[in-house]
Amino acid sequence: MQSVREWARGRGFTYHFIGDELLTALPDDLRRRTREQPVVGSDIGRLIWLQRHLDDGACAAVWLDADTWIFDPDRLELPAGNAAVGREHWVQRSKKRLRCYRKVHNAAMLFRSGNSLLPFYRDTAERLLRAYEGERVVPQFVGPKLLTALHSISQFPVWEQAGAFSPAVITDLMGGTGAALALMTQGGHRPAAANLCCSSVQRGELDAATLAQLLEDAPAVRARIAGSPA
Repeated sequence: MQSVREWARGRGFTYHFIGDELLTALPDDLRRRTREQPVVGSDIGRLIWLQRHLDDGACAAVWLDADTWIFDPDRLELPAGNAAVGREHWVQRSKKRLRCYRKVHNAAMLFRSGNSLLPFYRDTAERLLRAYEGERVVPQFVGPKLLTALHSISQFPVWEQAGAFSPAVITDLMGGTGAALALMTQGGHRPAAANLCCSSVQRGELDAATLAQLLEDAPAVRARIAGSPA
């Protein structure tokens, strides 16, 4: 979060940290629906808060998850269009080989005043959540899963510099190089910020000490991202 605060200050943006009030903004029925799954509720809550800031007169509103790390602030520029969602090149092992899944995510989003994407995304997410019949909502149901499905049809504007690091990529960044890092950056993908997906630590896929060590050496990460084969 410190990296985001410093980036916002350096760009002259107003920074607003949102805590538990993120979930209290939900309509009553959706708050009850997601009471045991606050991560799902947060996917709706962030859209409500972004719209509130725009309604209050902001010319643009940016959302960055608490586990988003801006390791190259000089290169992180806001996209020029009215809206954009984050880019995800997720590298993981599948059937004994590494694969890269190219998707979009909602850990980083930009919406400018007058955009049409935010109200469309919010309305779709709320309708699907209300119509969901399972006892527990599938993780990322109205977050990255919905965004990626809609993106495959509508081709949303994408904030390419706002990426994500999978545990496999973080391991390679700590080691200096590796196949996962090379796969993520294949084709010239060079993020300046990354969602670190801290839930990977909770699932035992990534060691917390490794993540903490990564955050201590932004210059090395910048160099390894820049030096990875395109």
